Amino acid sequence: MTDVLRRGRASLAFSFFAQGVAFALLVTRIPAIQDRYGVSDALLPVFLAAVPILAGVGSVATGRLVKRVPPSRVLRWSQPVVFLALLGVAAGDRMLALALALGAFGLAVGALDASMNMLGVSLQRSYGRSIMLSFHAAYSLGGILGASLAWAGAHWDLALFVSYLPVVVVLLPAAFAGSRWYADGEPAAAVREEAAQGSAAGVGFKVLLPLCLVMTFAYIGDSTVSNWSAKYLQDVLGSSEQLATVPYAVYMVTTLLGRSLGDFGVRRFGAVAVVRGGTVVAAGGFAVVAVAPGAWVGMLGFTLVGLGLCVLVPQTFAAAGRLFPGASDAAVARLNVFNYVGFLVGSPLVGALGDAWSYRGAMLVPMVLVVVTLVYARSFDAQPDRYGGGHERARTADVGRGSNGL
Repeated sequence: MTDVLRRGRASLAFSFFAQGVAFALLVTRIPAIQDRYGVSDALLPVFLAAVPILAGVGSVATGRLVKRVPPSRVLRWSQPVVFLALLGVAAGDRMLALALALGAFGLAVGALDASMNMLGVSLQRSYGRSIMLSFHAAYSLGGILGASLAWAGAHWDLALFVSYLPVVVVLLPAAFAGSRWYADGEPAAAVREEAAQGSAAGVGFKVLLPLCLVMTFAYIGDSTVSNWSAKYLQDVLGSSEQLATVPYAVYMVTTLLGRSLGDFGVRRFGAVAVVRGGTVVAAGGFAVVAVAPGAWVGMLGFTLVGLGLCVLVPQTFAAAGRLFPGASDAAVARLNVFNYVGFLVGSPLVGALGDAWSYRGAMLVPMVLVVVTLVYARSFDAQPDRYGGGHERARTADVGRGSNGL
């Protein structure tokens, strides 16, 4: 049983890693995609907004689908679609081709994100301690690799298809092969009674709302970095196109560092303290970005943003799992939609404010919204299912069906 857990954890971590690579390759080459298809600055926010809208649809659909099939199966088949859609973005030459490829990417990403985090929450319950941040650390590691490959593509002026194809050829079959070890966990014996009550009551939106708001604010901040950091450095701070690909890589390095250590912090100090600390650091980072005199100070600001924001999203999913132990898949699917609400609001909002006012001023908006997270920090209090710090419960979980033979 322990081997099943370990294999399930390792294969899921690789899935997070592969998704980090794919997403970074897309967002860090937005200027190149824009040039390839002749997308105007006015039309670019429309394309950027369409992806999270469709991803939200994919997440909602996954919430319904997992009532009939295990999340592992959804994850196994949605990840290849993400990679193939990425190739589609690179291969087309007309606006319609770009729209179709981004549409497929968005729908598949919604299913992928929801199912990955469903499995992460159930595995954390099975382990009986905080491990959720480690999965998102793998995502950050993938983001670093993807951004580095994007930098190389910009440096050597490689065509998008040439940049993307080797990555897809390597990671797609590897992720698909590893998917045979995904493990769909079952509620632990210690929480079976509570799980039954949770299943009967369903997912109460009023109880979930604070976490939905935190998720939204965190992804407004994250989308500001992923969608606008390159253009901000290049257009506002006067960096080269090559240097403009660096902030996202730096951002992902700091998220990797924070998430690698985050589970230890949660076990030692509790989720509330970790969330509060991350909120303060992220807000400070946006303040630095807004007043940065040059590209290097701007990158310092994005570094602080990554170090602060990195703990919020994994802990939000984990908190939802604790609140609804008998309906964690439904809670995660619903909460994941607000991931895309944050992207949907954040990217156009920053772009519109940047055009109408200034991009420096626009950076203050995610700063203020992230600060609001402090109001909802108590929602992360690990009760009654607290991990670490003397409150770690015994590993009594049963692991249900694996994905072998799917």
